[in-house]
Amino acid sequence: MSDVRHGSTQPHNADEAGTYRLVIWRLIPFLCFCYLAAYLDRINIGFAKLQMLDQLHLSETAYGLGAGLFFVGYILFEVPSNLVLERVGARIWIARIMITWGLLSGATMFVTEAWQFYLLRFLLGAAEAGFLPGVLFYLTQWFPTYRRSRVIALFMIGLPLSSLIGGPISGWIMSHFHQVNGLQGWQWLFLLEAVPTVVLGILTFWVLPNTISEAAWLSAEQKQVLLQKLEEDESDRPNTPYRFRDGFWDIKVWMLGGIDFSILLCAYAMGFWLPTFIKGAGVADTVHIGWLTAIPSLMGLIGMLAIGASSDRFRERRWHIIVPFIVGAAALSMSTFFSQDVMMLVLLFGIASAAIIGAVPVFFSLPATFLKGTAAATGFALACSLANIAGLVSNSLMGFVLDLTHSSAVALWCFAGSLLLSCLLVLALPAKVVNR
Repeated sequence: MSDVRHGSTQPHNADEAGTYRLVIWRLIPFLCFCYLAAYLDRINIGFAKLQMLDQLHLSETAYGLGAGLFFVGYILFEVPSNLVLERVGARIWIARIMITWGLLSGATMFVTEAWQFYLLRFLLGAAEAGFLPGVLFYLTQWFPTYRRSRVIALFMIGLPLSSLIGGPISGWIMSHFHQVNGLQGWQWLFLLEAVPTVVLGILTFWVLPNTISEAAWLSAEQKQVLLQKLEEDESDRPNTPYRFRDGFWDIKVWMLGGIDFSILLCAYAMGFWLPTFIKGAGVADTVHIGWLTAIPSLMGLIGMLAIGASSDRFRERRWHIIVPFIVGAAALSMSTFFSQDVMMLVLLFGIASAAIIGAVPVFFSLPATFLKGTAAATGFALACSLANIAGLVSNSLMGFVLDLTHSSAVALWCFAGSLLLSCLLVLALPAKVVNR
């Protein structure tokens, strides 16, 4: 059994390693940049908020609602979008997703009233729905289970990179483009950061093959190696469910949704509100705020690569999620005692980011360990849909708490508690199923 999992026959070892390196270099950097653009367009509202709230006369609660409405659209269209991707292919559907969300994100620069802000955030969520679970499902058609945590980690470094790069860039745009051609800094922010998304969406038509057989840059022998490894991986779990209803009704999928809910509660608190926390600690300059937000993002990137590689090396999934969750919960809780100490605040959010974001690739390797085919597409999308309710809860709760108490402590304690509770859900997942 272990021979099959590691790549079975000895004569193909060199070909296998070289082939997978080629696939990774051809697919992952491009998909990583796409994810970077997606997440940047999702969270740049956190920087725009520093200027647009006063200019549009929005309260913290109104901002939280608008930021959260993104996830209403995202949740409603997540499963349908992923099912369409399975039918029409990744190239066409991912391109459609990116082009439409880029255009809608750029259109936010024209907002003048609260209802317009709410509407565009909802439409942006609907447009982006299906991207992340779609890419994760797409990767299952290229890589066997024992390679996925590391590959997903490489793809998902786009998430911390979006803040690592986007934070300083967003701060610089808002500072240096303010009042250029009569536009506010936040308007330039939405316009300039939407352009790469649309360009990447157009490039998707040429860069992304739908299947292994369509990859012109692979030889016939390399295609055979990839297909053989996928067949061996499938033969190791012959009774894996593959129908739509199997993915929808599997209790493990709903458990994964609950776990991911906790992850996103914390991730969105950091992504949408960290600039506000840093400003509240006494940093007024948007450029400095941008650079400080990059520190937790860098630590998240390191955690993601380290935890993903360790999980694949030891073939262990559950404790590679539980231990980071405990560390992340502790760091978030401690940060509430340092709201006026900017360096301690950034350090603790960095530890939380390294732990929580670091566990994400391991988490996303789980659905394909017990689902395949349409069930896997459904399972990825359903778990993401359930989890993204956290986006609405996280932003609305944080905005309400800040307006009510002028402190984020209560909300962050709630988010940390949800991480600890989700550890129980992780333990409930059968080790013999997920540790592959």
